[in-house]
Amino acid sequence: MVFYLKYRPRKISELDSLSLQERLESILKGKLPDNIPHAFLFTGPKGLGKTSTARILAKSINCTNRKGSEIEPCNVCASCKAINNGSSLDVAELDGASNRGIDEIRDLREKIRLSPINSKKKIYIIDEVHMLTTEAFNALLKTLEEPPSHAVFILCTTEPQKVPGTIASRCFHVKFERANTQDLIRSFGRILKGEGIKADPDALEQIANLSDGSFRDGAKILEDLSGNKHITAAIVEKKFKTQTLGKSIENLVAALAKRDAREGIKIIDGLAKEGIDFKLLTESFINYLHSNLISQVDGGAFTLSLNETKELIEKLVGAHMSLRYSVLPQLPLELLIVEWSSMGENSLTPEAIDSPETVTVPKASSQAASKDDKILLDLIALVKRENFSIAALLRDSKIEKFDEKKLTLTTKYKFHKERLSEAKTIELLEKNLKELTGKSVKVVIL
Repeated sequence: MVFYLKYRPRKISELDSLSLQERLESILKGKLPDNIPHAFLFTGPKGLGKTSTARILAKSINCTNRKGSEIEPCNVCASCKAINNGSSLDVAELDGASNRGIDEIRDLREKIRLSPINSKKKIYIIDEVHMLTTEAFNALLKTLEEPPSHAVFILCTTEPQKVPGTIASRCFHVKFERANTQDLIRSFGRILKGEGIKADPDALEQIANLSDGSFRDGAKILEDLSGNKHITAAIVEKKFKTQTLGKSIENLVAALAKRDAREGIKIIDGLAKEGIDFKLLTESFINYLHSNLISQVDGGAFTLSLNETKELIEKLVGAHMSLRYSVLPQLPLELLIVEWSSMGENSLTPEAIDSPETVTVPKASSQAASKDDKILLDLIALVKRENFSIAALLRDSKIEKFDEKKLTLTTKYKFHKERLSEAKTIELLEKNLKELTGKSVKVVIL
C-alpha cells in the first residue's frame, strides 16, 4: 500500500496539522453527538487530508465507545471499524465529479430521510463537491435548509469559489491551510518510524520544500526515497536535483527575459538529459515566480517586469496542465519558450491568441484569407482551454481550405502533423469547431 494511504491519520491526535487538531477540538468538545453542525464545508488545496479528516469526524460522531466529553474515536468498535474499511451502512462517500447530476442528489435525499441502521447519525461525505451541476446544488440546498435531525453532511472541495453561496452559508466552514515545514516533518516522522527508516534533519527539510505544502505529495516523495534505509541530503539532491532546479530556473528566467529561445531550449534539453522531473520543475518555476511577483508588488526588483511575471505564471500554469497529455515531458515548456521568445512578431502571437475577439489580423490577400485567420485564432483560443500543447501546435499550422463541411490544415513539421493527426486530437478539434461554428466540421491534417 502506498505511504499516503498506509499512514493516513485515523484519530484527531494523529492529524499532522496542529492548527487543524485545535480547530476540531474546539468544534466538537462537549457537543458530540447531537449539538454539532448538521453540515461542514472542508476547503483547501489537494493533499491536505480533507477526506481523511471527514472520516475521522464521522467516526467521532458515531463511535460507540466514546464517553462523556471525549472526542477521539476508538477505532475498535464496530462503527469505527466499518468506517475505516468502507463498509458502514450509515456513512456514505460520494465523489462529486462522478455523481454530479440531479438524479444522484435526489437519490441521496431519499435515502437520507431514513433513520440510521446501527449508528447515531447518518453521514454523507461528498468529495469535490464543486463539481456538482447547478440543478444538483439546488436539490442539495433543499436538504441543507431542512435537514433530518439524524443527518450530517461533510462537503469537501479544492475550489470553494465554485460552491454557491447559498450552500456555503449553511455549512460550518473549516479551512485547511497549506502544511508548514514543521507539520510536514511531523508527518514524515510517523512514516519513517513505521517503515524503520532514518533521515537526516536537512534531508527532511529538503523533502518538505519539495512537497509544496501537501502531506500527500510529501508522502509520495518519501516513498520514492524509501529504498534507502538512511536518507541524507545528498540522496535527496541526487534524486530530485534540488540545487540544479534552483540554478536552472534562474538561467531560464535570464533567457526568457532576453527572449532567447535558443538558450532556453538548450537549458531544457540539458535538464531532460539529466532525467529531471518536469512536473516538479514546472511547479518550482511557478513558486519561484510567485514569490517574485509578491516581492514586485511590494516594490521589489526582478529581471522581468511585473506584467511579464504575471503573464509567464499564467503560461506556466497552462504548461503544467498539459504535462499529462504530452508525448514528451519537456514539450510543454519548450513550446512555452518558443512562444514567449517570438512574442511581438507579425504572426499569430500569444496576445492575439489570448484575445481573439480583439485581434488585428495581418492584412490578407483576400477576404477569405482574413476569415481563415480569424477562424484559426478562435479555434486556438478554444482548444487552449483544454490542451495547451495542441493549441501551441496549431499556431504553427495554416488553413489550406475551409468550408462548412471540412477544415484542411497544413503543417511545416512532421512531428506537428503526426501529433495533430492523432484520433484524440482530431476529436478535440472537431468538438471545438462545432462550438465555434455550430456545425459538424471534419478536420483533415496535411
